[in-house]
Parts: sequence; C-alpha cells; structure tokens
Amino acid sequence: MLKAYKYRIYPTSEQSILLAKSFGCVRWFYNYALNLTNETYKLTGKGLSRNDIINLLPSLKKEHEWLTQPPSQCLQQVALDLSSAFLNFFEKRAKYPNFKNKGHKQSIRFPQQIKLDGEYLNLPKLGKVYCKVSRLPEGKLKSVTVSLTPSGEYHAACLYDDGKDKPVSSSQGKAIGVDMGINHYAITSDGTKHGNPKYYRKHEVKLANKQKQLSRKQKGSTNRNKARIRVAKVHNKITRCREDFLHKLSRKLVDENQVIVVENLAVKNMIRNSKLAKSVSDASWGQFCTMLKYKSEWSGKIYIEVDRFYPSSKTCSNCLHQVDSLSLDVRSWQCSKCQTVHDRDINAAVNIRDEGLRLLAGGHLATASGQRVRPSKGTAFRGNVG
Repeated sequence: MLKAYKYRIYPTSEQSILLAKSFGCVRWFYNYALNLTNETYKLTGKGLSRNDIINLLPSLKKEHEWLTQPPSQCLQQVALDLSSAFLNFFEKRAKYPNFKNKGHKQSIRFPQQIKLDGEYLNLPKLGKVYCKVSRLPEGKLKSVTVSLTPSGEYHAACLYDDGKDKPVSSSQGKAIGVDMGINHYAITSDGTKHGNPKYYRKHEVKLANKQKQLSRKQKGSTNRNKARIRVAKVHNKITRCREDFLHKLSRKLVDENQVIVVENLAVKNMIRNSKLAKSVSDASWGQFCTMLKYKSEWSGKIYIEVDRFYPSSKTCSNCLHQVDSLSLDVRSWQCSKCQTVHDRDINAAVNIRDEGLRLLAGGHLATASGQRVRPSKGTAFRGNVG
C-alpha cells in the first residue's frame, strides 16, 4: 500500500531561495501549459497529451534560461499533474483546472534521487534539508512533495510503498452508524455523542481583528505582507486543531468497529444555507468521511455510505414507521404507531447503521479497499455482523 507521511522541514536561507525559484518556475510552466492546452482545444478540438507538454521543455529552457534553475524532474511532474487534473475533470471528480496563484499554497514534487536519512532529507540541487521526523515508516520512498503554506511553513509529504498487500475486509465484528451534527459532531448508533469543538468559532474574533488590520495596510508594502502572514497563521492554527480532532475521532471509530456506516451528505448544497454555512464549513464533514474511508481501507474494515435521501431522522428505528415531516428544531419525538420516544440523532444513527447492513447483506456494496463482501447466513441487523 502507498502511504504518505507529512513532516515539517527547515531549509536554510540559500535553500529557501532555491525553493522559491523552483515554486515560481513550476507555477509558470503549469499556467503556460494550461493556457496552451486551452488554446489548442479551441483551434483543433483536441488538447495536449502528457508527452506533448514534456516535449515543450527543451525549447522553453533555451528561450527562458531561468527554467534551468529548478530540478528538471519537478518541471516534468507538471505534465503529470495537469493530465491528472483533466482526467479528474472528465470523470466528474473535480472542477476544470484553474491557473495557479502565487498567493496560495506552493508545492513541487521530487520523484527521484531522494532519501530520508535520519533527520535530514536529501533532495536534488537542495542537498540535505533538516526534517523534523516524528516517525520513520517502513518501505520504499517513492516521491517527496515539498510545499510552502501561506504562513511561511515548509512541509515535506513523503510517499512510501510498504510492499504489503491491502488487508482482506471481513464482515465479522461490530457495526456502527454515524450521524453528523452541529451541536454534537458525531452521534453513533450505540448512543455515544461526540462534542463539536467548533475551532473556527473559538478563533473567529481574533481572525476578524487580524483581517481588519490587513485591510488597512497599503497594498504591496512590507507591513501588509507581515499582516497577511499573521492572518495566515490564525487560519493555520484553526486547520491544525481541526485536523487533530478529526484524526483522533476517526481513528477511534475505525479501531473499535468493523463496519462503519455514514450518510452521504451534500455539503456543497448545505453551505448555501446562510444560517448554517459557517457552522457546516467549520465541521468539515467531507474531510472526516475521507479519513474514515482510507483508514478503514488500511485496517481491513468496511466503510459504507448511505444515500443522502434516505429518511433516517423521520423513520422509527423500532417499527420503521415514517412520519410526514420533522423540522430541525425537534430534537426528540414519539412514534405515533409504537409510542417509542426517540432522540432524533441517535434514532438517525441507528437507522443509518441498519440501512448500511441491509445494503451490505445484498452483496452489492464494495468495501473501502474495493473488495466485494457478502456476509454469511444469519447476519444480524442490530449492531453486529456475522
């Protein structure tokens, strides 16, 4: 399996200058190739292939000598990145590729001549770069992606191939349904409610003050750049706190359960609600589900997504009676048929779990690792599989 490990790196002043030049060259070549692809498509109806983009480099290096400063392999990776961006667009996994901006996150990839030796990362033309290694993984180092955040921090994402096959998914074990919320971040079918830390709300006032200071600085000045970095550091603090919470919660759910069922939420549509947009964005449900998915794949667990239109909140988990309507302010309700009193969120989590197990029992679902799973006879639909 391929696994990426992200480390903080501390380049010297000379290495920082070379990295800045490399970021600029890679960004320029990416924008040049994207613009040329768009123009070629308008004239001929066809775009440029990856080889066509790579073949542009020799003539461009003669015309622009500064393109020879970064490692040649980093420029060749632009063709791979651009072709992957178009492939994701045509397969409807992403939007149409955009031009890169200097003010956003910068990154370059080193595919060869790389080595992580102790606390130093050897990179072409850069030499040894100090790397704060938290854990040293096993396997072969395939590539290194060096990135620069808007706050001025350098990171290296090291991609390793551990040489092991993906574990075979098994349906034997505990199953759990997870319902996403705002007051409580995640509510599980066993009745556990995990609180929502709301990191953006905690730093909202501080962020607003920093942004106000930034707006008063003259464009292009040194003080404006300093104010921009202060704003970026607040954003970075929020992001790191949120990711830490999501990693710990997703790891806990994957370790304790064999089958994890969540609801396929339309987050982009929910953000259109002006009253909930900020809270929904702060929750980052999409990132949490992504973590659950790949961690389930690594651990041989089963990850299932239930259709977003499934009425999990309006259905009684005891007798399956469905009410006509249920507004968001109703947090508990009583079934008119069996008289069972339900907590809205726990009832939804139970229904999500049961619906996921029903789909799994039909044998039409693939696990997170892409393997088909069909439970044995006697599958229980109330918490355990097998």
